[in-house]
Amino acid sequence: MDFRHLGTSGLVVSEIAYGNWITHGSQVEEDAAVACVRAALDAGITTFDTADVYARGKAEEVLGRALKGERRDGLEIFSKVYWPMGPGKNDRGLSRKHIIRGVEDTLRRLGTDYLDLYQAHRFDHGAPLEETLRAFEDLVRQGKVLHVGVSEWNAEQIERALKIADESGFDRIVSNQPQYNMLWRVIESEVVPLSRREGLGQVVWSPIAGGILTGKYKPGAPLPEGTRATDPNSKHFIADRVDDRELLERVQNLAPIAAEAGLSLPQLAVAWVLQNDNVSTAIIGASRPEQVRDNVEAAGVTLDAELLARIDEVLGDSVDRDPTLTRSPEDIRA
Repeated sequence: MDFRHLGTSGLVVSEIAYGNWITHGSQVEEDAAVACVRAALDAGITTFDTADVYARGKAEEVLGRALKGERRDGLEIFSKVYWPMGPGKNDRGLSRKHIIRGVEDTLRRLGTDYLDLYQAHRFDHGAPLEETLRAFEDLVRQGKVLHVGVSEWNAEQIERALKIADESGFDRIVSNQPQYNMLWRVIESEVVPLSRREGLGQVVWSPIAGGILTGKYKPGAPLPEGTRATDPNSKHFIADRVDDRELLERVQNLAPIAAEAGLSLPQLAVAWVLQNDNVSTAIIGASRPEQVRDNVEAAGVTLDAELLARIDEVLGDSVDRDPTLTRSPEDIRA
């Protein structure tokens, strides 16, 4: 495993992180989830990402139990706050009330007394940004949170937060957690240049595009049983892509490029993300330990410019690049 700094902060993270969105507490049984976490640890992964909303807290609980007994200071544990966790108007968003209550519940579920990174899971248009940042700052001062990040914020929102932090003497945001992969590159034109300039690192989710870039979805073939595309709780995340025959054909055409590099298609997808020097870590998920062991082989891989150009040629106009596609709900309390 190779390691990188989280942005320009002093925190060092494994360049491949393990995340449990969708899987833990919902898609897979706990013994399988624990086996995946053990495989991640055995492979040298030290960075683990979760969120309170994943399976309504169950994912945090499963991760906490899976990591029990590990040396806490040898791990980097990330979580997030924003999405609804109850029926009330204050059970969601980035108000001071929800952030303070949210972190207490997250720490209890994870069985730890601090988070290495606490992230605003989306931008809250209904809460004053200064209130949000002050609540995070208080958690840093209390030692419950070591660093603060955001997830799926656009460049203008990140820039506003940095300005308020500088003016108020708050600790700055050190990271952004966006979707980023060969097919979804919407951060490249605005978020990445700003982040490089201001010292933020990207904590990337969905490097294999929800499984699309594994090549397991064949054009014109039935959807494989037991995959995300057949799971009623998660299939909507990739429904458009698994129905896109041209896209699936393009992905199949990446296989010879992966083979030339000595990689599987999933390894190629993860390695591609890690070529971006603004990426601090790429989050992988898994329902089986062998998926973890396969994906971690992408660590430390260098893809040359000619190979990267061939990937772009194969994917063509199937790539999304529009920065306005990074959006947060206008009213989380509606």
